[in-house]
Formats: sequence, C-alpha cells, structure tokens
Amino acid sequence: MKRRCVFLDRDGVINVKPADGEYIRSWEEFKFIPEVVDWIRLFNVLGFMVIVVTNQRGVGRALIQPEVLHEIHSKMVAELARAGARVDDVLFCPHEEDTCDCRKPKPGLIVQAQKKWDIDTEGSVLIGDSERDRLLADRCGMRFILVRNGRIISVDTAEELRL
Repeated sequence: MKRRCVFLDRDGVINVKPADGEYIRSWEEFKFIPEVVDWIRLFNVLGFMVIVVTNQRGVGRALIQPEVLHEIHSKMVAELARAGARVDDVLFCPHEEDTCDCRKPKPGLIVQAQKKWDIDTEGSVLIGDSERDRLLADRCGMRFILVRNGRIISVDTAEELRL
C-alpha cells in the first residue's frame, strides 16, 4: 500500500535560513524554527511519513564536506526525535543548477523517495518557503504549503489534503 508523505524543505522550514549566498556549514550554525517540531509531530500522528528534501549545492562548491552535511542531518534528526518528532529520511541535492535531475524544482529527490518508500504523491504534501518548492509540488502532483518564519502563509488546495 502506498504511503502518504510530508516533504519538508530544510532551510527556512526546519531551520533559520542563512542569508542569500550563504550556507549552514556546521551544526553550531543550525538553528531550529520552533514551530516545526509541532508540525512534524502532527503529521506523525496522522500517519504521514516525513522526509526532508533539500538543495545543498554548498557540497558541490566544496564549501561544506559531505560528511559534515551528513553530521548536521544526523544531529537534526536526533534532536527532532528527542522532541518527539520523527523524520523518516533526509534527501539532498549537492549539484549546481541545471547539472542534474534532483535539484529542486526538478523532481529527482521526490522520485528517489517514491521508489525507496512507495510514496503516494497525490496523497502527499510539500512544505516549503519558496517558489522553487511550489514548482516541485506542482510537478509532482502534490499539495503545497508555503511557510515563512514558522508561520503558514498559504495552502494550495487545503481541502484536498485528506487529513
């Protein structure tokens, strides 16, 4: 049976987004947006998987080593779990623009999750903070929730989320 999923962007949704052109390069720079814990808990209770999908071209630009990014993600997942918020997977694109099929808004990360976890994209939702995230949701047939600073700004076709 296919699973419903909440896909979360990372920077600007789970943690405070760095300034344009900057990157989170260490765990010490990673600052949670407090509301995300409740969001993840809610979706956990509702039976949704929770998967983080994030562009991280700082890796491709050698501004952050892949093992450091994995450490940041491991600590992020562990901290959320300690707060009772389960994240099932973290998928990232390390590539530059137009060099792959996984850099959002291209659907590669969602396709990867779909294959790995048997995801029902029509019954899923993406929570993001950018037009790039909205385009990804549209391309994958998912609902989209736009957030800023821990607040919901808009919900596309909210009545169809089937919560």
